[in-house]
Amino acid sequence: MLKQRIITALILAPAAILAIFYLPLVYFSGLLLGVVAIGAWEWAPFVGLKKSQARVTYTAITVMLIALLWYLLPIEQLWSPLNGLHQYAQFILWASVAWWAIAAFLMLTYPKTTAFWEKNRIIIGLFGWFTLIPTWLAFVVLRSHDYHIANFHGAQLLMCLFVLVWCADIGAYFVGKSIGKRKLMPNVSPGKTLEGFLGGVVCAAIVVAVSAFVLDWSQKQLLSALLITLLITTVSVLGDLTESMFKRQSGIKDSGTILPGHGGILDRIDSLTATAPVFALCYVFLGW
Repeated sequence: MLKQRIITALILAPAAILAIFYLPLVYFSGLLLGVVAIGAWEWAPFVGLKKSQARVTYTAITVMLIALLWYLLPIEQLWSPLNGLHQYAQFILWASVAWWAIAAFLMLTYPKTTAFWEKNRIIIGLFGWFTLIPTWLAFVVLRSHDYHIANFHGAQLLMCLFVLVWCADIGAYFVGKSIGKRKLMPNVSPGKTLEGFLGGVVCAAIVVAVSAFVLDWSQKQLLSALLITLLITTVSVLGDLTESMFKRQSGIKDSGTILPGHGGILDRIDSLTATAPVFALCYVFLGW
């Protein structure tokens, strides 16, 4: 399993980096829409939609909702030199934060609070859209900032997010495997440990501290970066555990099989679905 994970990561990571840096903004947004569409296909079984036709319908509605958002909020109009991020985009990102607060409550109280949503397909379907649609928007918001002035600026922002999440994931995996004993959320994901979570936070913090030293950041910049790192790494665990909760409730081990050693697309982007909107808002209000 570890060998497969490493091989897939060695292929997937460079491909993702190349797409982030070198795909034109429109093509990047379209590729991201395709990734989200696969995520919607994998979410459909959580809703109880296991037949192909039903899964295609849920996926198609998801794509149409994002296409409508794309039409109403054109990428080139997301940012304004005077007003910053478009107010409607901000509203959607804040709505996403509200959803993740609800998801945290559902996850922390699982399985006691499953009664009102476990058999309601509409609610679980809405949960999927609250998870996936703001993720697409957050990625586009970050990538499009100052795109026509500094082409790689938004790509660097996305890479910062990716590095934080990847470091937290890698640190949690190896620390949890080696010394993990205290279960973090045994009802949701028995494999996650408190030691693994702390290992992920420390791993990400070390990378940030090294970057601060190399780039000669001020003490204030370093402190802000470490606080954001703590926030993002914590939220990344929320995304991971929330997907685990829906999989457990649906009796599903992996969301898919498209990525050997990793499962499905949702298994790979679950942390990003939670962190991307939060990271985007941190950038909007705190700057770079």
